[in-house]
Amino acid sequence: MPLYLPQLTRREFLKRAALAGAAVALAPQGHASLFGKARDKHVFAFFSDAHIASDPAQTYLRINMADQFAACAHELAAWPVKPAAVIVNGDLAFKFGLPEDYATFGRLLEPVRALAPIHLTLGNHDDREKFWQAFPRDATRLKTVPQRQASIFASDRANWFLLDSLDATNHTPGELGTAQLDWLARELAARPEKPAIVVCHHPLDITGLMGLKDSPALEELLVRHRQVKAFIFGHTHDWQVEQHPSGVQFINLPPTGYVFQAGRPSGWVRVTLARDGMEVELRSLDPKYPDHAQVRRLNWRPT
Repeated sequence: MPLYLPQLTRREFLKRAALAGAAVALAPQGHASLFGKARDKHVFAFFSDAHIASDPAQTYLRINMADQFAACAHELAAWPVKPAAVIVNGDLAFKFGLPEDYATFGRLLEPVRALAPIHLTLGNHDDREKFWQAFPRDATRLKTVPQRQASIFASDRANWFLLDSLDATNHTPGELGTAQLDWLARELAARPEKPAIVVCHHPLDITGLMGLKDSPALEELLVRHRQVKAFIFGHTHDWQVEQHPSGVQFINLPPTGYVFQAGRPSGWVRVTLARDGMEVELRSLDPKYPDHAQVRRLNWRPT
């Protein structure tokens, strides 16, 4: 269920910050650094698996999720240029997609919205209706697929396809469903010329226990449509970049929140598009992590 939130103007941000009162303490930095920078239309920032609880002091596995999300937003705000867009790829809420979770998430998101427009997708710990109720004045409801909210947005060097893999709240596997897969096939067929990047909360998983229950059907589409160059996903709370045998680049986003395995990174990812590939950079919250700030060049497979 991707949702588009337009960038806030300076006036809108300051008004919201004033109305938030004490909640402004959640904002990651002073207001001045959020405005006035140039935008790079080829740069995109990815956050995933935030798991924000209603209480910003909530911890899980000894991690404060709100503090870590704010730290990621702080670093993004300090970046030399503004990104073209920010994609937050699912599991916005802690466990059950409660209205109070989304209220806290919305406050944490304000400084990010001052930087760039935001695209949100939902994961298995989100709740569709409660999420929509949390952003009634900011969202335009998309009805491209019955019971699913898939969307497309275009950038200069790629078309982005955002999928909805939420099957059931607090239930680990995800599912796209026949209608959404058919929609994706039609939309890819209609846009063969520009590189396509597909974004989904759940990964491919042949067992269907952790990732998508309909993984084989999505994998067939990714492989068959040669303009698909990359598949970006979260859900596993890990960081990994690998090339599928077909040549499609697979990028597994780290969480902004907690990790499942000690020693793995939390943080965000910078993606910069070139005409024939992309650069990906892990921005680990632990700067001592070996892959922190390491830029990897990924080349597109031939069309």
